[in-house]
Amino acid sequence: MPPLLFFTDPDRTPEPWTVAARLPVGSGVVFRHFGAPDALETARRLRQATRARDGLLLIGRDAELAEAVAADGVHLPEALIGAAAGLADRHPGWILTAAFHALSPLPDLTGLDALIVSPVFPAGGASAGKAPLGVERLKALTAATDRPIYALGGVDASNAPQLIGSGVYGMAGVGSFRAAFGPD
Repeated sequence: MPPLLFFTDPDRTPEPWTVAARLPVGSGVVFRHFGAPDALETARRLRQATRARDGLLLIGRDAELAEAVAADGVHLPEALIGAAAGLADRHPGWILTAAFHALSPLPDLTGLDALIVSPVFPAGGASAGKAPLGVERLKALTAATDRPIYALGGVDASNAPQLIGSGVYGMAGVGSFRAAFGPD
């Protein structure tokens, strides 16, 4: 698993391949298309960009699209964590990640390779308005599982140092990645 995961967002990153092409070598991209009509074309462009950077491509929720573009795996929403074991059985070479937003105990993580925990800090996008988990809750989650955990949601240069010693495997983001690696 790479230490950096760029999450796409159709509104905030309308041309995500431009960001993916500038990511550090070996980074990962999670393409979330939310039913966009150009999902296949965008996924193909992301596959090309991630291959050129020796990176990882995961497709959000859509195993068929992941197969179509030879992605490295699938990222599941929290509501579908229970589907990970079956998906892992059907695609043993795939990397499977899932979102986790709750303050409840961790669910059964069978089949998952990593967990994306959000929002860690106050965030925009899909996490806008959700209470941040904070670093202490993040530490408790990393201590409760052997799966790699990524911090997502409001992570930027000003607060990333707070993650040192938290046990997170890596960082994930939308806006911070666009700001750091985007074309503008």
